[in-house]
Amino acid sequence: MPAGTRQVRTQGMAGEKTLTYEVTLTNGVETDRKLINEAITRSPVTEVTAVGTAVQPACDPNYTGCVPIAPDVDCLGGSGDGPAFVAGPVKVIGEDIYGLDNDNDGIGCE
Repeated sequence: MPAGTRQVRTQGMAGEKTLTYEVTLTNGVETDRKLINEAITRSPVTEVTAVGTAVQPACDPNYTGCVPIAPDVDCLGGSGDGPAFVAGPVKVIGEDIYGLDNDNDGIGCE
């Protein structure tokens, strides 16, 4: 998952305990109370939350398919020297700032 995202995988839930007491009344007034049984009737469930740590590459908005934002991007397997490379094909939807579409057909790194 991308960094900064969170997703609850298991919803947390409070547990429940049933307590049984023996109560002594004297003239209708409680004078003593003894715990005689304690039972867990529903176990608590710990919430499990996944936290994303994956760093997503920054993609240039001039292309569909992720073309990294870098000082120079060349087609992988071509004659360019990078420093960044992209495996094509990618569609040019804005300005072809890296010159990936040599034949101007709207598709780069064919």
